Amino acid sequence: MDFLSVRQIQNLNELEMQVYQYVMKHQNSVPYMRIRELAAEAHVSTTTILHFCKKVGCEGYTQFRWKMKESIGAGKSDRIPDDLAELQAFFKRVTDARYEQEMEKAASLIARAERVFVIGIGNSGNVGEYGARYFTNLGKFTLFVSDPFYPINLMESTSTVAVLLSVSGETEQILKIANELKQRRCSVISITCSEHCTLAQISDINLSYYITVRHGEEKIDRTSQIPAVYLLESLAKRVHNRLAE
Repeated sequence: MDFLSVRQIQNLNELEMQVYQYVMKHQNSVPYMRIRELAAEAHVSTTTILHFCKKVGCEGYTQFRWKMKESIGAGKSDRIPDDLAELQAFFKRVTDARYEQEMEKAASLIARAERVFVIGIGNSGNVGEYGARYFTNLGKFTLFVSDPFYPINLMESTSTVAVLLSVSGETEQILKIANELKQRRCSVISITCSEHCTLAQISDINLSYYITVRHGEEKIDRTSQIPAVYLLESLAKRVHNRLAE
């Protein structure tokens, strides 16, 4: 990582050096780890992580991760890593107790709902269509919507849940749908890349997966959809098990 200087490294204390050593060995996965995850893996406190970030010229952990991604990607914009680092980091995250709690809350909402929609456009729409079919196959009838102008008529007496998929969580059409659904008292579950996007913030439950958002020429989305597929399948299985109880 070319943004780290020798002088900065020399100024690290023993615990901060542990962080440095871990970061160097796991450069492909660290940019997708939360600060608590890195602290646990490096066997230090989150405070040590923050001190490390400041000593290497970053205001905080978020900026450090951003600089790492930028450094790794410098001069390699057309190269897509074919290792499992990102996915391994994701699958490790979804076994976390807090993430598991959110998954259970989402599954419970869907299981109780009288109507369920899965909504997405573009690549997220392709995944969403599969997800709606998978829910239906496992016993929870689910409708898929890919047209942002499709009229979704909701009756106040009917409990409804919508699962919205968006990599960026900033797509104007999806945000418009989410806002309209919220106004009609529909519960919104979002599946996005980051928990800090607008869609995540306005959702009742957000399931974020933190992998690199990749765009090729003419903004063609090359972002992996494996995490989104996994989350939809996992939710469907949990809902099926609740309905079978």
